[in-house]
Amino acid sequence: MPEMLTLDAFEQASEKVKEVTQKTELVESVHFSQQTGNRVFFKPENMQRTGAYKVRGAYYKISTLTPEELGRGIITASAGNHAQGVAFAATRAGARSIVVMPTTTPLIKVERTKGYGAEVVLYGDVYDESCDYAMRLAEEEGYTFIHPFNDPVVATGQGTIAMEIVQELPLVDTILVPVGGGGLACGVSTFAKLYNPKIRVVGVEPEGAASLTRALEAGHPVKLDSANTIADGTAVLEVGDKVFPYLQQNLDDIITVPDDELIVAFLDMVENHKMIVENSGLLTVAALKHLPAENRRIVSILSGGNMDVITMSSVVQHGLIARDRIFTVSVLLPDRPGMLVKVASIIAGENGNVIKLEHNQFVSTNRNAAVELRVTIEAYGPAHKEQIVEALRAGGFDPTLVQTSL
Repeated sequence: MPEMLTLDAFEQASEKVKEVTQKTELVESVHFSQQTGNRVFFKPENMQRTGAYKVRGAYYKISTLTPEELGRGIITASAGNHAQGVAFAATRAGARSIVVMPTTTPLIKVERTKGYGAEVVLYGDVYDESCDYAMRLAEEEGYTFIHPFNDPVVATGQGTIAMEIVQELPLVDTILVPVGGGGLACGVSTFAKLYNPKIRVVGVEPEGAASLTRALEAGHPVKLDSANTIADGTAVLEVGDKVFPYLQQNLDDIITVPDDELIVAFLDMVENHKMIVENSGLLTVAALKHLPAENRRIVSILSGGNMDVITMSSVVQHGLIARDRIFTVSVLLPDRPGMLVKVASIIAGENGNVIKLEHNQFVSTNRNAAVELRVTIEAYGPAHKEQIVEALRAGGFDPTLVQTSL
């Protein structure tokens, strides 16, 4: 394996990216430390310029291009964060930039990319299709192509995150890093092992797009048939072949996380840290509970915070349902005056908050025998939910839990 990612290269990249990056100092989390039995710190790259760590690799890579390469125009492919990083860096360098994005990219990411000065082309349903098209355009039009992750120079820029972590927390035991195509994990793990081989670096990827897990099992990059995850920034079908050897050598472990754990992690971050972290950035938060409780210093890299409001709203609602903070019961009751008031009084007596009511008189042909009342209730959590349900039973009703739809 060629020695391309060296301490000298990381040092050079670190000095270069300081020209444009904002300080993202570690945030110690009392909440997650108590939950996990480790000392948990966050590296909040969701607060970085352009909203994600990607500006580091993009800016460093563009800084190494020749005037001739810049003059041909820069093209890349991205689902959002790398797009904004390249657009920002290219505009700062006075170069034209073209970004190919999947047609499924949230509108806010498209508009922000344009706002940084890029020309946006929408093509393909997933990143891999967009990337193939961008590479084809680069060949046909002579543009300079910058790969979002499969490039050791880009990975070196991303690895400056690890430099900042060890400078601020020299005794860090474990670094958790999100994995999509592998560029961030390559840079972080390689620097960490060069600096101190005792630092454990654990990659975290979505269960529905576990391309690195498959690659490590096979011993070489493997292309998945599909990527199905809400963590769109890491929905990559195949890990980069240029960064894969570094991942093989320097990653200590890999954890896969299902989407439902990301939903709960989003709610935790909003309520306990007042932070908006996109689904891909939440991978390392969800992974915390998969680690043994050993009072170790754990740093979770929050890779980005670019989430559109519609997605955010959906994740919050599903998170509240998953945490039993919102639930729905179905109650059959006679169609007589006062029955609705009785149900509402029982719920109020247990400090439940009714947020939705549906009254169906046609559940039975005999309305005197039964009508259906569906009540969606806000609670404090599982214990409070059970308390409300038991109170309804004690009041003479037979509540059935049903799927909540808001």
